[in-house]
Parts: sequence; C-alpha cells; structure tokens
Amino acid sequence: MITVTAYVIVAAVLFIIGALGVLISRNLIVMFMSVELMLNAANLCLIAFSRALNVMDGHAIVFLVLTVAAAEVAVGLGMVINLYRNKETINIDRYNLLKW
Repeated sequence: MITVTAYVIVAAVLFIIGALGVLISRNLIVMFMSVELMLNAANLCLIAFSRALNVMDGHAIVFLVLTVAAAEVAVGLGMVINLYRNKETINIDRYNLLKW
C-alpha cells in the first residue's frame, strides 16, 4: 500500500510545477493550466489525508474545490477570449490595462 508520505511528495511536486508555471509563463492559457495543477495538488493531499484518517470530510471539500475550479475555468476563459479580441495576443507582457 502506498503511504500518505508518497502522496504528499507527489502533491508537493505538482504544486511546485504549477507555481513555477504561474511565475515563469507569460501565456494566459498556461497560467490558468498551472493554477488548475496547483488545485489538483491540493485535492490530492485532501484525498490522501481523508483516506488515511478514514473520514469523508476531505472528499466533500474536493467536490467544492472542483466546483470552484470549473467556475474559474469558465470565467477565466471568457476573460482570455475577450482580451484576445481586443489586443490580439495572449501574452501577459503585452497588456497594460491602464491604456485601453
């Protein structure tokens, strides 16, 4: 059986990859995907600890996090499409929201 420590290590690696993707990337789509990766790393920890402690609280919170992630994708993708229509790029360095 896989221990909780292994799950936490995998979740930490996923979270670090996601954080680096947000910090390094200048593409809005990649940034949103990196945020989703960080949310999935948190979900993995919640499920691992929930299974280890034999409680269902973690499973319920994961459904809440997945709902928030789906809403974030819907709103974020709408914003990206709107910004692309106005500026014709999804490179974050090209945006200066003070000069529309």
